[in-house]
Amino acid sequence: MHKIPVGVLGASGYAGRELCALIATHPHLDLAFATANAQQGESLALPFGRSITFQATEAAKLADATLIFTALPHGASARWVARARDAGAKVVDLSHDLRIGNGASEGVPYGLTELRRDQVKGAHTVANPGCYPTSVLLALAPLIEHDLIAPDGAVQIASASGVTGAGLTPRLDLLFGEVTENFRAYGVGNTHRHLNEMLACVQEMGARCDLLFTPHLLPVARGILSTITVPLRAPLDDALALYRTRYANEPFVEIADELPELRQVQHRNVARITARPVANTRTPMLQLFSAIDNLVKGAAGQALQNANLMLGLEETLGLPR
Repeated sequence: MHKIPVGVLGASGYAGRELCALIATHPHLDLAFATANAQQGESLALPFGRSITFQATEAAKLADATLIFTALPHGASARWVARARDAGAKVVDLSHDLRIGNGASEGVPYGLTELRRDQVKGAHTVANPGCYPTSVLLALAPLIEHDLIAPDGAVQIASASGVTGAGLTPRLDLLFGEVTENFRAYGVGNTHRHLNEMLACVQEMGARCDLLFTPHLLPVARGILSTITVPLRAPLDDALALYRTRYANEPFVEIADELPELRQVQHRNVARITARPVANTRTPMLQLFSAIDNLVKGAAGQALQNANLMLGLEETLGLPR
């Protein structure tokens, strides 16, 4: 069977390695090259006993790939997206360089697949969403689409992520002794870089509300759990019915009766969501709980989901459910 050649630029990070492993098990894709400047010449073990040797990004033969994933550091990716496109390849960019809210996204669809599927299908380049925004926006979307959020209200978001979300670069605050048996907030004061992306998306969807976003670091390797408190226009009798209807045909969104847990989504390309009414408040509120694997649905898996659509393949191919 003919396989479609794809490449990964910046393959040595956590998301890049996850992506290479997913490509290696994909029935219709072939990993033509994987680049990592600092680790060029080193081999990456892949499933089924295979491996690939990292090469310098400058040495990659971009024209050999039908589609290229750019998983390079933020700020360094946009120029390689342009070079890949000039070489004739389609591109899925995993950095924040081309995402909405970051000043360089004109004409590039935001690849939150469940919300932008039609735009992704015909795209030459797609900006893959961030991990935190994926967990938050999939949870908020049904409420926004039905105009249920109180106008000018403040949506409060507390998200906790595993340490792989901080990347592979060595840092003192991510040492085992600093992270284990600990739990802390960071990016406080509504300043995290993913906030602009979330605000831009909810505004495009027509919501008129503030987002107060506080991320936390969990002493685990992977996974994100977001707790989202939403002020409503009026009480909702059955919020889960709304969610089950909206996501009834979505293969990668699970609406649960019970509260989602990280172990239910790890190593899977799914978002697991539930909703609960809030008691003892003067105004109606709803709490949403959303769990994803930050490296799969929050990065590499969603990138592959988008790539499948861009290449005219079945959206679910090669993705763990």
